[in-house]
Amino acid sequence: MLNLHNLSYHPAATPDPILNAIQLELAPQQLGLVVGPSGSGKSTLLEILSGLAKKTSGTIRWRDQDLTPDDLQQLSGLVFQFPERHFCGSTILEELRLGHPELSKARIDQALEDVGLGHLPLKTPPRSLSGGQQRRLALAVQLIRQPFLLLLDEPTAGLDWSMRQQLVNVLTRLKADWSLLVVSHDAGELAAIADRCWTLHHGVLESVDPKKLLPASTAH
Repeated sequence: MLNLHNLSYHPAATPDPILNAIQLELAPQQLGLVVGPSGSGKSTLLEILSGLAKKTSGTIRWRDQDLTPDDLQQLSGLVFQFPERHFCGSTILEELRLGHPELSKARIDQALEDVGLGHLPLKTPPRSLSGGQQRRLALAVQLIRQPFLLLLDEPTAGLDWSMRQQLVNVLTRLKADWSLLVVSHDAGELAAIADRCWTLHHGVLESVDPKKLLPASTAH
C-alpha cells in the first residue's frame, strides 16, 4: 500500500505550494489516475514519488515504512512524458541493457512480452518503432528494474486512438502484478481501467469516482 499523508512541496522561490497537503492511498494491483491541467503539479508529484525531487513536508509510506528519496528511487519506475526522446540505445537490446549489462535474455524476453513487444527482433532500432511501440518499450525499460510502483506521466499523449487503446490494454495487464499511478490532463480511456481517481488543481488533490471521468460516449 502506497500512502501519502499531508504531502507538500513548496520551493522557496514560489509564493504558493506546488503540492498542498496531499492525501493518497493506492493498494497493490491497483491503477490510480490523477487528472489535472498543465501546471497543476502532476509531474512534480511523480518526481517526488520517484525520488527525483524532495518533498517539503508530510510522509510517503510503502507498507507502513517511511521512505526517503533514495528508497523511492529503488521502489519506483518512472516513465516520462514522451520517453522516446530519451532513448539512447541503437537497438531494443541495447536500450534494455543500458545500466544492466548482466541481464539474462529470459528477463529481457519477459519484459518485452509483458508490454506486447515480444514479437520484435532485439536488433530493431527503437526509433523505427511506432509511437505506441516506443511508449511500450519505455515501459519495458522500467519493468527490467522490477519496481514495486510504476509511475506514468501522460502515457497516451500524442498517440492516435488505436495506439492509445493498445497502451491501455497493456496497462490493464500490468495491473495484475504492479501498482500503477498515472497522471494525465485528460482521463480519456484511462478512467475505464482506473481503480482510484483524483483531480489535481493548484496543488490540491481531491478523490473522485472514476465513472465521473469516463468520456460521455462510454459513461453508461
